[in-house]
Amino acid sequence: MTETRHAVSSTWMHIHFKGSRAFTETYGFAGNQGSVNLEAVLLRPEGVPSKTLMVFMHPASTLQLLPVPNEMAALGVHVLCAASRYAKNDSALIMENVIVDLGAHIRHAKEKLGYERVVLAGWSGGGSLSLFYQSQAERPTIEQTPAGDPVDIRGAGLIPADAVVCQAAHLSRAVMLRDMIDPSVVDELDPDAPRTLELDIYHPANPNQPPYSADYVAHYRTAQLARVRRITQRVQETLDHLRKKGTGEVEHGFVTHRTLADPRYLDTALEPNGRRARWCYLGNPETVNTGPVGLARFSMLRSWLSQWSIDHSRADGLQCAAQISVPFLAIENAADDCVPQQHARLLHDACASQDKTMKVIHGATHYYAGQPELLTESTLLIKDWLRSRKLLSD
Repeated sequence: MTETRHAVSSTWMHIHFKGSRAFTETYGFAGNQGSVNLEAVLLRPEGVPSKTLMVFMHPASTLQLLPVPNEMAALGVHVLCAASRYAKNDSALIMENVIVDLGAHIRHAKEKLGYERVVLAGWSGGGSLSLFYQSQAERPTIEQTPAGDPVDIRGAGLIPADAVVCQAAHLSRAVMLRDMIDPSVVDELDPDAPRTLELDIYHPANPNQPPYSADYVAHYRTAQLARVRRITQRVQETLDHLRKKGTGEVEHGFVTHRTLADPRYLDTALEPNGRRARWCYLGNPETVNTGPVGLARFSMLRSWLSQWSIDHSRADGLQCAAQISVPFLAIENAADDCVPQQHARLLHDACASQDKTMKVIHGATHYYAGQPELLTESTLLIKDWLRSRKLLSD
């Protein structure tokens, strides 16, 4: 079948719903005054009607500038780029609230826009989010956040999607931080104090250099997990202290320094794929390690437990995939410079659906930067998969 490319029209959308919280957690009008205000951009191929909508959402970003949803729309698919209440600022992000926001977008798409079928498109960090949403939409169980604050997932009336696509998606934000955090840090309040040399992979005097031994990698991973858990313990102790005070002071913010030091970025023999050595999706990993866009750079206490704590975050892709029943497509980008090579396969294998598919786009990087032909290949793959399940018609 020859695919026609279409001009794409974009429509800004606003969704408003009541939402009570004990305190304001988002700046400006997005989530205060007893309500939640969400934004979205609807991308529609001109002259192509459809009853199916693909919904892209990332926990902390907006996706209308991403090449993936724009290519989907240009090739004839209706796409919604939905933002959570925490768009472009994940410092206070609560994953349980994000799936409530995603549910509001899906309800609006069905009840106000007239779409009959919804496909969740989980790109990158949107993968575990989509699986978290779908698992709770099919079988809602959550009544409170990991910090113990009430959240009404049952009452939110989440509408299950008709299918889930995970494209260049990782297992979870918590897993990514665990595997990226710099374990050489000794003093969280002074990250420039002397660090543990043997764990500082960017220090030229570190006796451990690529290619790393299996024993060194195991030691390094253990130290990374220990650092995450030390921070989590401090978060829990601080929350407990604030609660015991019984005052209006209920939250603290804190900085986590040096959060991008995954040995895989220096040693491409570790979980090998086609990625470039000493490079990552954000640029030079040594620079990103201390830069402004590192994972979990700034966080509130409750947010840490919900999205970054490996022991508390419920947005775990593997656990959530094991609870969904709808058709599932996992796509691995074989030169991904962000997501580890095995994550797509792990998500596929964990998925409980009887209809699940695993595909690989050879040579594709995380963002398909400078790879328009691979971007189109992945888009047509998704379209064909949806067509074969009668979830998309032309």
